[in-house]
Amino acid sequence: MTEKWIFIGDSITECGRFEDPLAIGDGYVKMIQDEIKQKKEVEIINEGVGGNRVTDLAARWKEDVLLLAPDLISVSIGINDVWRQLDQPQMKQVSPEEFKDVYNNILAETVKLETKLFLMEPTIIEEDKNSKGNQLLLPYVEIVRDLATTYNATLIPTHTAFLETEKTGLTTDGVHMTETGNQLMADTWLKAYFAAEGM
Repeated sequence: MTEKWIFIGDSITECGRFEDPLAIGDGYVKMIQDEIKQKKEVEIINEGVGGNRVTDLAARWKEDVLLLAPDLISVSIGINDVWRQLDQPQMKQVSPEEFKDVYNNILAETVKLETKLFLMEPTIIEEDKNSKGNQLLLPYVEIVRDLATTYNATLIPTHTAFLETEKTGLTTDGVHMTETGNQLMADTWLKAYFAAEGM
């Protein structure tokens, strides 16, 4: 029986899906699909939308996730919640407290589905762990970790992976992934998935 997996998030997840006839894109979601299809039958749906913050996810969660009743949901969110504080400070911002409340409400709705939850740490803002963006990101990363524990979700340690890797050239602009960055995300996701599934 084919499982249905949804990957939802911002432009890092979207990564060309609107230009792709198969609507998967050419980022980490595609790399995960290419690897996983060798092992099991999975229908993967990419629900990434560029610019999304957690509040945007909440607005489209019912239509783009709940009504599709997936077997697995992978969430990657948080970068724009912080990046907008840097590049568009005039906007109404999503504080760590609001991020936690909105994300928690989304997940509380989702547990009724009895689906597998995979929560990805927000990646990085600039390839320097001491950058202002990465410092601002820390509480958001901690919130994702806490929510993973609360909801018995599998945590994908993508922030950790980006801080610890010796690879360079991970992003095009400090946020959006190169092929190397996408591969690191995919490898980190798959490692956590296989561990969770005992594979």
